[in-house]
Amino acid sequence: MGGAVSASGLPAKGKGSAPEIVHRPEEKQRLPAIGFEAEFAVVMDGVQVEPEQLFGSPTRIVREQMVHRTGRSYHLPTGGAVYFDTGVIEIATPMVELEPGCAAQAGRILWENILYLRRELDAWEEREGKKVHLAGFSAHYNVSFDVPRDEQGESRTVEKLAYLLTHILAFPVMMLAANRRSTGVGVRPRGDRIEVTADFTPDPELMIAAATLIVAVTRTVMTWPSYELSELDRHEIPVVRGFVPKTHSSRQGWVARYDCFDHNPFCTDIDTDIWTTTHGRLMSSRRMTRQTIAQFRYALDSLGDGRSIDVIDRVLRGEKRTLLELDDRPASYEHVGALCKLDIGSYSERDLPRSRYERVVRHAIAGDTLNVASDSYKATGMKGWSRVVFRRERDGRRRIFSLDELLPHLRNWRRT
Repeated sequence: MGGAVSASGLPAKGKGSAPEIVHRPEEKQRLPAIGFEAEFAVVMDGVQVEPEQLFGSPTRIVREQMVHRTGRSYHLPTGGAVYFDTGVIEIATPMVELEPGCAAQAGRILWENILYLRRELDAWEEREGKKVHLAGFSAHYNVSFDVPRDEQGESRTVEKLAYLLTHILAFPVMMLAANRRSTGVGVRPRGDRIEVTADFTPDPELMIAAATLIVAVTRTVMTWPSYELSELDRHEIPVVRGFVPKTHSSRQGWVARYDCFDHNPFCTDIDTDIWTTTHGRLMSSRRMTRQTIAQFRYALDSLGDGRSIDVIDRVLRGEKRTLLELDDRPASYEHVGALCKLDIGSYSERDLPRSRYERVVRHAIAGDTLNVASDSYKATGMKGWSRVVFRRERDGRRRIFSLDELLPHLRNWRRT
């Protein structure tokens, strides 16, 4: 999943190259999956700079050899991808299959890659004698849209789902992921996935909790018989009277911006009843969030991990402060990877095993060898997020397997 990154990232074959063998199994539906992205501004000696001009390429930052994807995009040794995108550095996770705790698994990958990049920047600073900070910019949460085409119809398109989700997710995502300088929560229809956009959250616990909520809500609403706005009343979702989402600033989609409301929801007291709902009730941001989340409790319990659900519940009870309750955006927002880090031990592999997709991708990036039947295949790269490129050792021929094909062979990898 990984968003804007695509294409093979493999060099073109010249004359004399071994012919390519592409394995094409019977058409099977890919496992529903999620994937996250985070964007960062680069600040050097107190001045924001474009990473393209400062570094030229991620290879000027990372000391280890990386698997090239396409253009300026590379796989980090920690499993994610790093690239420069119109003035920011972007880190994307690989796909993580939908299962209990998947949002925490993807969140852990994202923060592991952030911390890895931060350590490489520390080494760059030593070499260059300059100071570089990563300042949070945005976060994107991608969730598969896999409703069969014959079950969609006029009232169940991915576009209508995105518009409906903008009404449902606005206040819960604000509560968990936003800060007082945030401007909106967006939802984009991206064909085979839904992408929720928000400000970067420098508190890893809150970010992973927001991701958990987004996955649970999106996958639940996807099962509804209709994506029309009339479903909001049927499911008792509170919506601010007069709220109409604005068109998203980038690509298609919609956003619940601060100026869609009579008051700026990012700056108002979250416990003051100032929002008049479409049912005529006065409610606070926290009460609206609490009532909305109550409609998705079963999905949260089914897809969430215990730690993230506990964070959500503590926020709803007022026992954990949100970033909206601070006087301003926290200083950690300007020093990602330094002033804000994930406590990896809190999301240990013992309690939260690696997803199967992630394990395959890590083998592929490491260049490990796979034994299938009587053949051995050396992983040489990736095609997008969903296929792995191999070289068959006995004759050098290239072969491509999808991640789904490789899942049954997880025990057949040999470390290089």
